Amino acid sequence: MSDPAPIRLIRHGRLALRLRWRLGDLQALLDHHSFWARGRQRRQLAAMLRGSQAVVSAWQGQQLVGFGRASSDGAFRAVLWDVVVAGEHQGQGLGRRLVAELLACPAVAKAERVYLMTTNSPGFYCRLGFGASHAQHLMVLHRQESSG
Repeated sequence: MSDPAPIRLIRHGRLALRLRWRLGDLQALLDHHSFWARGRQRRQLAAMLRGSQAVVSAWQGQQLVGFGRASSDGAFRAVLWDVVVAGEHQGQGLGRRLVAELLACPAVAKAERVYLMTTNSPGFYCRLGFGASHAQHLMVLHRQESSG
């Protein structure tokens, strides 16, 4: 039995063309390995990629096994979004590598504060240097999904 292909990370440029051509792979990764991003449509994913200043994907051969993105004003604030690792690759350092690569992207690296929200992985992010903020409150405006 041969060793599996190594996992390589790709930091995508502004257009994230490789991922835009592989939206089905991204959709499948999110549907199968996240609860918060299930059911996103390809047109929504394309818009998401266009609106992200930093996008990193992880590939084992031709299989997408990890993904993360960030938005940033390039100076003061950045937010990490949708960091996801395929279940069979969790606990092997891939999530740590994805976050490190996102933090190194120019738009994120220049921000004085980097935020993220997590429902079930606070311990993971604490080990990466993030901490809970009790001075701020998470506020959310829930909008109904538009049919357009």
